[in-house]
Amino acid sequence: MKNLNHSKLAFLSALLIIFLFNCSNQTETTGQEEMEEEQEEVVADFAKAAVNYTNHCGGCHGQKFESFIERQWLYGNSSGDIANSITVGYESNGMPSYENTFTAQEIKDLADYILQEIDGKTKADIEVENPNLSGIIESDDLIFRLETITNQITGVPWGMVQLPNGDFLVTQREGKLFRVTSEGAISEIRGTPSVVAQGQGGLLDVILHPEFENNTYVYLSYSSPNPNNSNQRTTAVARGRLSGNTLEGTEEIFTALPYVSSGNHFGSRLVFDNAGYLYVTVGDRGNRDTYPQALNNGIGKVHRLMDDGAIPTDNPFYNMQDHEWSVFSYGVRNPQGLTKHPITGDIWEGEHGPQGGDEINIIASGNNYGWPTITYGINYNGTSITDQTAMAGMEQPVHYWVPSIAPCGMDFLSGNFYGKWQNDLFVGSLKFRYLHRLKMDGNVVTGHEELLNDIGRVRDVHMANDGYIYVLVEGPGRLIRLVPEQ
Repeated sequence: MKNLNHSKLAFLSALLIIFLFNCSNQTETTGQEEMEEEQEEVVADFAKAAVNYTNHCGGCHGQKFESFIERQWLYGNSSGDIANSITVGYESNGMPSYENTFTAQEIKDLADYILQEIDGKTKADIEVENPNLSGIIESDDLIFRLETITNQITGVPWGMVQLPNGDFLVTQREGKLFRVTSEGAISEIRGTPSVVAQGQGGLLDVILHPEFENNTYVYLSYSSPNPNNSNQRTTAVARGRLSGNTLEGTEEIFTALPYVSSGNHFGSRLVFDNAGYLYVTVGDRGNRDTYPQALNNGIGKVHRLMDDGAIPTDNPFYNMQDHEWSVFSYGVRNPQGLTKHPITGDIWEGEHGPQGGDEINIIASGNNYGWPTITYGINYNGTSITDQTAMAGMEQPVHYWVPSIAPCGMDFLSGNFYGKWQNDLFVGSLKFRYLHRLKMDGNVVTGHEELLNDIGRVRDVHMANDGYIYVLVEGPGRLIRLVPEQ
């Protein structure tokens, strides 16, 4: 009997061991399967994160993560820090909150995806990835080649103009002004105004007075600090006389008021019309509901000035109470393109929309261009701004883009070397890194062409006085001439 009980006990013990082993094995298997599923989920989410980055982040930060590489991080560079920035946003710097757009997991995946893509990369790596455009390029209506004047412009090049002797003045957003010779030699111009190079601000556009050969005046737009509050800044214009590599007697001739505590949407481009008036674009400074539609301030406006900064008495709101007298037109968002039509002399403006709704407009006295009451765009986080795209008393654009291309500098082609390109409008794209040709019939867009694909973020386009068209590219900083093959 005793032996029988021992046998039963041994049998039951064996069953218990087998049961526990199977449970343990199943647990390990289940854990391994869950781990594999999680790994598969991460891969799938990274694919989704890539789409989210392209659609929501690449327009401002660069499709190749340009703004994240060798970045001076303001709010931390860990996965958690970046996820927090995506979640809460920093509206004063142009970064919206995506808390209601993405799930917490999608935000984490997006942060991790950014860190993965920039790991170990330098700006030089991106430059190596730029396409080789040294050969012959065939477009719809022209065969041409590129000549690189220089690829050694440091920082973010922003604006350019050609001097009568063939040299170029090129602004660097970080605050420097360069002279670039036709051989590519670079020297710094002294005597420039003090700028606040933060966010989208810094040293921006540069143009010459129409009578430059007589008076040597150079005009610069830039973000200027509030002398009474270092946290505030605005768009300003200064001019000085160029003597060798020095601006002499530089003075601020225009300040867009009020000063605002934000680092984005300064504009700013400059152009003279045929009558010698100076036009200045100023963005909404990220305060769309406060400034662009109100006429008692200079924000979200196109201004018209005399060459010394005085206000023309025939401006549409001149001598009107509670109006900013320098305002020529209003209701604009972030205008980084401005040029004069070579035939009509009209002033054309290009501006960034939000997500979609980039615009090209013809600027006229007193016109309201609608922002933000009407727009073809939506918020960066996918929410609606308005359901209105048209309204009485508000102008429709000559052209708009959906999706956005992030248009920057632009110019009409007016030289004699380019055949069917004559009088077409060329616009630099920051988001898609190409030169966008708008085929024009008068004021009507009849077609499109993408040129110089993936050349870099095209900051400015300039029809120079030597008869050639030039592009100014970021990443690396390059000044490039388009030369037709005869």
